[in-house]
Amino acid sequence: MQVELYDTLSRQKKPLEPQDNTVRIYHCGMTVQSRPHVGHLRGYIVMDALRRFLRFKGYEIKLVQNITDIDDKVIEKSAAEGIDWRMLAERNTDELLRVTDALNIERPTVMPRATQHIEEIIDLVSKIIEKGHAYESKGDVYFDVRSYSKYGKLSGKNIDELESGARIEPSENKRDPLDFALWKAAKQGEPYWYSPWGKGRPGWHIECSAMSAHYLGSEFDLHAGGEDLVFPHHENEIAQYEAATGNGFAKAWMHVEMLNLRGEKMSKSTGHLVVASDVIEAYDPNVLRMFTLRVHYRAQTEYTIEGMDEARSAWERITTFLAAAQQVLGEPALATEYPKLDAVLSDDFNTPKAMGLVFDLVHQGNEALASGDKDKLAEATVKLNLALQILGFKPRREEGVQDVKTLLDLLVRFRSELRAAKAFEWADKLREMIQEAGLIMEDTKEGTRIRFR
Repeated sequence: MQVELYDTLSRQKKPLEPQDNTVRIYHCGMTVQSRPHVGHLRGYIVMDALRRFLRFKGYEIKLVQNITDIDDKVIEKSAAEGIDWRMLAERNTDELLRVTDALNIERPTVMPRATQHIEEIIDLVSKIIEKGHAYESKGDVYFDVRSYSKYGKLSGKNIDELESGARIEPSENKRDPLDFALWKAAKQGEPYWYSPWGKGRPGWHIECSAMSAHYLGSEFDLHAGGEDLVFPHHENEIAQYEAATGNGFAKAWMHVEMLNLRGEKMSKSTGHLVVASDVIEAYDPNVLRMFTLRVHYRAQTEYTIEGMDEARSAWERITTFLAAAQQVLGEPALATEYPKLDAVLSDDFNTPKAMGLVFDLVHQGNEALASGDKDKLAEATVKLNLALQILGFKPRREEGVQDVKTLLDLLVRFRSELRAAKAFEWADKLREMIQEAGLIMEDTKEGTRIRFR
């Protein structure tokens, strides 16, 4: 089944059609002036799950996920904290990696940093100037927006709309207020690199155009990022690259909607956010993945404690069932295929429907446990294990499950001995304690058994 994703550029679902068996993806990563927050992690989790699904479909994946380690905000924050900008960037990058590792998010094929690609950035800026789409002014270099007739094709904005109040970067050195910086002349005390236009540093937008082109070339398969990056960041990326080369940039654009807090976008600059590491200390990391994937990536959602608690309860339903199934079936096994899951994820990566299938399997598995139908239990369990693997969940294996079974057998035997000794009050008290622990003790024709609730 062919994978289709909603393409922001064409404004319709579009088949993913790599030129060979490798899907080439560029995903805009963090600007590391501050610690990662849960708003960042929504995009990282969605991309991780998509990558796993495409691999299940038989593709190789080349994922480039950048780190913006030099930027106005990085410089401003390092000055405010009184530390070197490189120390600030390194500290926050390290925390991002710790958090994403804890969330079972696979590291990208390449994680380039803007400061490692100054040569490629300067080369791209020079080509834009040569093609007549940029100009130098007092050490700054600006992209001439009006020289590029296709500007606005991603966001749907036109020049008139932009002039009437869209986000415009002010500067006395511009010819036109719509123009944006490709290269910025160094101010006193700021980091700089040497360039044909003097000491300076790259603008934000040119960094991603240069890094994606360096690793993926022209017309790579998918460019992804947050919905807030459509304009101006991604709009400018397209304009820069296509103006410089005459080639197409990305074949398709995937944008993940915002995770809001109290009705507003989370923001590092305003401090209106929830720090990611605080969340994964308070919850099993699988809970945040559950919270994220139960909502379609193109729908805005709200971060709430109530929502996280619901996700925790949902995850506990899964792990409780898996623990009970493992007692019956032994070590976890995977199905080799699951057509229903394939269908919903191939249709614009519909993770809410995929999560619906997951809980259908849990329900079927619990029914099989109750009825003692080992074949149906195995069928539900292997499909469930496959679905969880594809979506990136990582259930904790029931370490020492044999010890648990031995303990449960001892409890059953002890209760039987109490009843044989006519100590019915103590036998009933033991049963109540077992049930309070989330287990069910049942007396059947075949004898007493304990199962998970």
